[in-house]
Amino acid sequence: MEFCPRCGAILIQKRKNYGCPRCNYASKDKIKIEIKEKISGGREIAVVKENDAEVLPEVKIKCKKCGHNKAYFWTSQTRSSDEAETKFYRCAKCRFTWKDYK
Repeated sequence: MEFCPRCGAILIQKRKNYGCPRCNYASKDKIKIEIKEKISGGREIAVVKENDAEVLPEVKIKCKKCGHNKAYFWTSQTRSSDEAETKFYRCAKCRFTWKDYK
């Protein structure tokens, strides 16, 4: 990559040679443009286990399948925007999932 000796802008290719888009400087020589990029060794990829990924709030509610008293919950807008959102529960013990339309 070459720069203009007058104003410091990057020289761009014009019809036959390279020139400055700011001050209309034109180079008399051909310019060799070379692009290089160093790629270092591979990066570590983080592995998230299913048990570590559970960061949902926990509430006291009875599971409809096993009767356990704790479940995780989250909400999602499953119907139109003027209606209430749907609350989903997942049992902390058996991982059974059910929804509540209140």
